[in-house]
Amino acid sequence: MEEENASETIADSELLRLIHIVQKKDSQAMLQLIDLFKNDILHVSKFIYSPQEDAISQIIVEFLEYIQLNELE
Repeated sequence: MEEENASETIADSELLRLIHIVQKKDSQAMLQLIDLFKNDILHVSKFIYSPQEDAISQIIVEFLEYIQLNELE
């Protein structure tokens, strides 16, 4: 049962590095970050009252906007 909920994990330092690259608007890094969180995005999209494709798109857009607008320490 745990394997169903297992998602890819990376070190905190690697995640921070990836986020910093995304903040520089690197499209490849954005795809990597989306791929890293795709299971979470799919799960959350089931609770939004709109077509799933629209919900997924909206989550991704807001996620990337949040990362690009907020500085990490």
